[in-house]
Amino acid sequence: MKKTILSLSLLTLVMSCKDDNQKMVEPDAKQDSIALIERAKAIHERVITLDTHCDFNVANFTDETNYTQDLSSQVTLPKMSEGGLDVAWFIVYTGQDELTDAGFKKAHETAMGKFDAIHKLVDDIAPDDIELAVTSDDVRRIVKSGKKVAMIGIENGYPVGKDIANVEKFYNLGGRYMSLSHNGHSQLSDSNTGEADSVWLHNGLSDLGKKVIKEMNRLGMMIDVSHPSKEAMKQMIELSEAPIIASHSSARALCDHSRNLDDEQLEWLKENGGVVQTVAFAAYLNTEKAEKYVAFKKEVALTVMDSMNVAYLEWNDMKDLSPDERDAYYAVLDKVRPIVDAKIKGMKDVPEGVTVSDFVDHIDYMVKKIGIKHVGISSDFDGGGGIVGWNDASETFNVTLELVKRGYTEEEIGMLWSGNLLRVLDDVQAYAKSVQKS
Repeated sequence: MKKTILSLSLLTLVMSCKDDNQKMVEPDAKQDSIALIERAKAIHERVITLDTHCDFNVANFTDETNYTQDLSSQVTLPKMSEGGLDVAWFIVYTGQDELTDAGFKKAHETAMGKFDAIHKLVDDIAPDDIELAVTSDDVRRIVKSGKKVAMIGIENGYPVGKDIANVEKFYNLGGRYMSLSHNGHSQLSDSNTGEADSVWLHNGLSDLGKKVIKEMNRLGMMIDVSHPSKEAMKQMIELSEAPIIASHSSARALCDHSRNLDDEQLEWLKENGGVVQTVAFAAYLNTEKAEKYVAFKKEVALTVMDSMNVAYLEWNDMKDLSPDERDAYYAVLDKVRPIVDAKIKGMKDVPEGVTVSDFVDHIDYMVKKIGIKHVGISSDFDGGGGIVGWNDASETFNVTLELVKRGYTEEEIGMLWSGNLLRVLDDVQAYAKSVQKS
């Protein structure tokens, strides 16, 4: 059973029943708001809620410190239960480093450590609470049992190295989607970050990257285009015999960021039969609001971090860190974030942050542009994601509530939350079975 926190959403709706003089409106209007919440609660309970992108720190997957506890991370089992989030795709992420044998080896070790951490969670730490799924049937069976669901995505094909056999190795460990690059060009694919200086390594995919696409098709692993360049995405679609996904991207027409998909890319994805998982990452939703809020939050964070004798690093500075240094810095940020958030809650004149409403604006746009069958939901929690109203898994219900307020039906909400993504997974796996039989 899902348990949902409704404090924020209930307050929002009840307060909306007051005029500027704080006079309560007629009781029937208040009753309508309560009825809407109850209807949204019922829908949220019935549909399968699935988030395709949740990063994590392996330090939170140990016997002593783990997701059964109420940690400061945005995703934990208690937070998933509180917000009614059924399925979390845990991400095997490796940062981009030099394209050398030593770099590939180190990245492979990092990836294997993250695979091991996920398996430790589901096999040893909390087998009665969460189970690994590798098919849509697994998802439905596990949700029906009352457990939470873990799935695995791979962010950056860099740890594949030059050995294509690693793709099957990752698949056998449960990986069901993979992007071929991240922030920086990999040995497989150019990254969207090439837009900044128009310097490209492969002009799309490398020869090895093209082989990896075919291998992913053969195995039944979804191809993720959220980080690769536009040209790489085009080539992936031309090569792939199965639908693709963008695991955590939004609409570039509403927010001009290279991590978002422009209208042409959205049309490609529609024609391919794929799905774009709208991401709750403030900077990809509303640049102006995000920049004002981030600037304010930075000043607060500087004060907090100075008191902790910790240096503040800009996003670009973190690119220069080694993977180990980056992980260590993220671990510090995990401790800093709740302190900063608590301080901001008690402050006045805080700039408006990017909200669930801004997030659903992107869903609305893409639904109208390419159809509801091709749009889904993701957070990028613990990887930079989080917005006002959906800042961790405990607030997941607020997304459903906003969708109900905008007139989406239960069937449509079910498609957005999980139906579309699981349909693509089914299609990808069906193609793989047909290839393997032949």
